[in-house]
Amino acid sequence: MDDQQRRDDGMKMRRKVLGNAWVDKSVNNKNAFNADFIDLITRHAWGEIWTRPHFDERTRRVLVIGTMVALGQWDEFRLHVRAALAEGDFTPDDIKEILLQQAIYCGVPAANHAVKEAGAVVQELGLLKA
Repeated sequence: MDDQQRRDDGMKMRRKVLGNAWVDKSVNNKNAFNADFIDLITRHAWGEIWTRPHFDERTRRVLVIGTMVALGQWDEFRLHVRAALAEGDFTPDDIKEILLQQAIYCGVPAANHAVKEAGAVVQELGLLKA
């Protein structure tokens, strides 16, 4: 597979996982400084890893959300929680279960912050149950 095919496959997958609005915003914010980085993640993260056949997209979403908790990368965490809920057929209960699992393996402080961040996304999307 050549770089252009990876780029095309990566952009297709990126749009499928994150949604057109988010990807369009990213593309519109591309400039001389960040263009190479955007191309790198499009080709490699999205075009090589997310398109691999072994794990389905749902499993990959769970892995990414859990990893973002472990790393404390809250911007990426919110992005992937929002995408899972809006584009990936996840429910708030699915997110809650990921965070309960991460509380054990990443620690309560990390999961506590993740619950706060995810709760805000769930509320923004109007998915909060009374």
